[in-house]
Formats: sequence, C-alpha cells, structure tokens
Amino acid sequence: MKGLEKLKELVAGFLRSNQPYRKAVNSFIKELQKTLIKADVNVRVVLELTKKIREKALESEPPPGVLKNEWFVKVVYDCLTELFGGEAVNTLPKKLPWIIMLVGIQGSGKTTTAGKLALYYKKKGYRPGLITTDTYRPAAYEQLLQISKAIGVPFYGEKGSKDPVGIAVRGVKEMLRRNVNVVIVDTAGRHGYGEEKALLDEMEALAKAIKPDEVMLVIDAYMGQKAYDLARRFHERTPIGSIIITKLDGTAKGGGAISAVAATGARIKFVGDGEKLEDFEEFNPKRFVARILGLGDLESLLEKFKALEESKELQKRLEKAMVTGKLTMRDLYAQIKSIRKLGPLRKVLQLIPGLSMITLEDDMLRMSERKMDKWLHIIESMTYEELDNPSIIDRKRMRRIAIGSGTTVEDVKELLNYYEMTKRMLRDIKRRRGLLRKLGLEGIGGA
Repeated sequence: MKGLEKLKELVAGFLRSNQPYRKAVNSFIKELQKTLIKADVNVRVVLELTKKIREKALESEPPPGVLKNEWFVKVVYDCLTELFGGEAVNTLPKKLPWIIMLVGIQGSGKTTTAGKLALYYKKKGYRPGLITTDTYRPAAYEQLLQISKAIGVPFYGEKGSKDPVGIAVRGVKEMLRRNVNVVIVDTAGRHGYGEEKALLDEMEALAKAIKPDEVMLVIDAYMGQKAYDLARRFHERTPIGSIIITKLDGTAKGGGAISAVAATGARIKFVGDGEKLEDFEEFNPKRFVARILGLGDLESLLEKFKALEESKELQKRLEKAMVTGKLTMRDLYAQIKSIRKLGPLRKVLQLIPGLSMITLEDDMLRMSERKMDKWLHIIESMTYEELDNPSIIDRKRMRRIAIGSGTTVEDVKELLNYYEMTKRMLRDIKRRRGLLRKLGLEGIGGA
C-alpha cells in the first residue's frame, strides 16, 4: 500500500514531537489530508474524516494514565477504522452447501481469486469446487482447470460452449453430486469500466438460474475512487453482496478503493495482496488500520504461522522473542524458513507491533531465496554453543563456519549483522508494547 506508507512516518513523528499538543495535532492533520488524497481517497471524505479527528482530539480528554499524544493516535486509529468499514465480516458459510458466484470486470484478477477463495475454504476444512462459466475469454477454462489441479479441488467447465447459464446449472448439479459443500462459480468479466451494465445483466441471469447464496464482486485496487460507482451499482442490483479487493500489494489507490466501497455500505470480506494463491486474507478494518499506522498486527502474523507445519514450535519461539526481546540463532533459523513460506520479509515485518514504525534498509529486506538458502546452511554449520550464544562467533569461528557451509566469511558476517538488527528490532517492539497496552489495542497489536 504505497499510498498509505507515509502514515507510519506521520504517527512515529507525532509521538516523537516536542511541539505543543494543539500545534502537533494540526500539523499531523494537514499531512494526513495530503497522504489520503494521494492515496486516492475522495477529498470530501478526507475533509469529513479529518474534521472528526480534530474535534475529538481537541475537545475530549484522554483516560487517566494515557498521555495526550498517545490518545491522539487512538483517535486517529478509531476514525480510520470506521472509514475503512468498521467491524470485520463473518467469512464462513451460514449453511451448507453454500454457492458463491464471483463477478467483476475483466482484468480484476477474478479467476485467480476464485482459486484463492477455494484454497481458503479448503484450509478451513470445507470441500470447495470450482466452476467456470466464462465463454468469452479462451484461456479462462484452462486457467481455472490448472488452478483446481494445483490446489486439489473438483473442477467443472464446458470447453467450447457458449451457454454460460447452462454451464452454471449443470456445474452446480455436478458439484453437489460430488459432495462439494462450497461451490464457487467464476463468471465472465467485461473489458473495462463503463460496461458494467452488461456485466450486471449477465450476473442477474446467472443468479436467477443457480440462486447463489452469495454474490461476490471482485474489484481491482487500482480502480481507486471508481470502485465507488461499481460497488454501488452492484450493491443496488443484488440483495446479497460482498466484496473482494485484489492487487492491494502495490497500488497507491488502495485506500481509495477500500474507502469507496465502504461508503456504499457493501462489505469487504477478503483482500488479495500478491500473486500466489496463498496471498489472500480476510479483511479486518481494525487490523488493516493498525498495520498502516505502524501499530502492527501480531494476531495476523501468528495466524499465518499457525498455517505452517511447524507452527506450534515457531509460534512459541515468536511469542517468547516478543515478550523477552531475546533471540537465538535457532529462532532465526525457524523464522527464515517461515519467511520463505510467508512471502516478502517487508510484508511479514509489517505485521509485527512496533516494527513497522522503524525505518529499515531496503537491502536488509530484499532477502532472496538464494540468500536465505545461504543463511540456513550457515546456521546449520554452527555448534550448539554458537546457536545459543552467537556473540561468541569471532573471525576464527567465522572461517570455520564459512568452510563448513560452502560460503564466505562475508556471508557469515552478513547473517550476523542481520541477527543483530533483528535483536534490536525485538527490543524496540518490547518497549512499544506498553504504548499499545495503554491505547487499548492489546487484541489488535498483540500486546
């Protein structure tokens, strides 16, 4: 979310500021307005939001034991959470079987999202199945077929057919016959914004035929404020509606898309933030705002760790490191292995309370697969004593470790530098936990 990255700097700067409270609040609000407008949030919405923040921050008193600067961050957090939708939506089916129909403009990532959704429900213990009714895009059939094979779920489509309604009806029957209890129907998109009438007409024809329990609109985050009109029309045409926002990882317009959708009253259920099928999560406004403000989201991080095979051991290590601020090479080894599965290091670090407020060198964050492999081999070449107390590793030990791991002394040094940087960050997290507790964000920030 490049457009909202500056919010972390604003919050960190505000907490460090020595300005009088009123002046600091006004300076923050001016910068907040610029940041949100750059992130494509509607100007009127920005003005209403910042007016509310200013009034609450200057006219109300913080609870006993909470500093005014800390209280202001909580005010900003609450108001932004409301802007981005308020409470999280229940993502689980209300009954079984559950039929979901995905609609959206072509290019929004709908077919990939169908696969992500199926994988999400499979991990939750359901039996999902995928149906393609896209008779316009030649590659749609093959794309969804390959995705279904990759994640191991049933697939239905009719190659060459021009009857999307018939495909849907027959597909649903086949899925139910195969004991699928979450049926996901991928529909055809349209080539661009402005053709949504045809999209909605086809959606209605399909909906009448298969009577889905839920219709999900897939919106590309790059649409920004244009998402408002599409979401509003969708919401008006169907009484059952939820939203999935895709491509949230690299756009400056993500804030615009999310706030626009929230303004319609339609609810965002999921967001996609990467190309892999695993890059998909429930949208929780509280966590989202905590993350973009630099307050972190340890709860989400632990949920991701739980999904890994070694999650129990790793979760204990992570929780212990967060509480004590201490880290061994054994912990680092487990974390590097996990980062390979969780995705980019920057994305993982954004979830850790306090860590996302710290300015980090890009070179330290761009850990390639090759570098991680090297580091794992280096750690595997250490003695038990070195694993538990890396500070004893001198130049002589470095040479021995480098030879044993097939790397260089410089590679060993680089790993040790990374270890020291991580230790410093953990100490910083420990200091920040008190602030999160004062703000009443224990459940959000993991304090």
